[in-house]
Amino acid sequence: MIRITSDHVGTAALGDPPECSPADEQARRKLGGEGRMASRLAAGRRCYRVFAVLLALVAFAELAHAQSFNAARALQYTREVVAFGPRPIGSANHRKLENYILNHLKGDSVEDDAFTAVTIEGKLPVRNLIAKFPGTRDGIIVIAGHYDTNYPLRSTGYVGANDGGSSTAILLELANQLRVKKREGHSVWLLWTDGEEAVKEWTATDSLYGVRHLADKWQQNGTLKNIKAFLLADMIGDADLNVDRDANSTPWLEELVYRAASKLGYQSHFFGRTITVEDDHLPFVQRGVPCADLIDLDYGYGNVFHHTPQDTLDKLSPKSMEIVGAVILETVQLLDQK
Repeated sequence: MIRITSDHVGTAALGDPPECSPADEQARRKLGGEGRMASRLAAGRRCYRVFAVLLALVAFAELAHAQSFNAARALQYTREVVAFGPRPIGSANHRKLENYILNHLKGDSVEDDAFTAVTIEGKLPVRNLIAKFPGTRDGIIVIAGHYDTNYPLRSTGYVGANDGGSSTAILLELANQLRVKKREGHSVWLLWTDGEEAVKEWTATDSLYGVRHLADKWQQNGTLKNIKAFLLADMIGDADLNVDRDANSTPWLEELVYRAASKLGYQSHFFGRTITVEDDHLPFVQRGVPCADLIDLDYGYGNVFHHTPQDTLDKLSPKSMEIVGAVILETVQLLDQK
């Protein structure tokens, strides 16, 4: 929808042409009869030409805004992340990726939540990274995604292009969008979660190490009550994108995501089926935070590529990342209006 605001063309209404200049009025007064009529027509044409140009500029600005998520750059980030190789917690490649993310966040306000997790494989370092972009309204919108790769597959060459890579990259590109100017809405925190994957086999205690620690920490220090929404992106690079509706997510927030997708014309990629997902949003759901998990758990026919060494860059599409990135940004805008 094209919307004219004071930022674009002063206070003119969309349906009203701009007033003609005093020079045009003076010229009309000097002429009479047919000359006056011709002058009026010429002046009117000039005014409407100016109005048409303004409308074209507004349309271009709106289109540029809608296309601001840089999908090619997001895919390039994924390529660079995958180039580190397997990135399970405790590995050298994982530490390299931490530094890579932090280098992209230089100049931003970053909170480092590092701790030691006690796992079935012993004590392992876990590090959540939070980039904070302040807004003018009270409340926080958290956008999250994990950056570690599957621990049991650490010796198989598994690079997790979609599962770990795409979520890392989409947050990096969202940071590019958010740091451009001060937000006229809620503060947005980008959260790179760590230790999402199980160390041995997925259970309530062997999974989600980073967010379980962080949700507890934020509950104790009072941050949790200020979170208006928690949006999670996971496995969103699949070239055949079909984001599932998650039964563990908050219904009204999932509906808002679908509204955002519909507004952008991407509704066919969302919520074709409903499944129940255990993911990084769970500790926040359990504490009453509104959450929506944007995840495509049909990765390859019958989910054949999920948690296999076949989770490689060639299975991904920049268009899929653009769709999810744009829908997340539009959802944030809708949340700002609530």
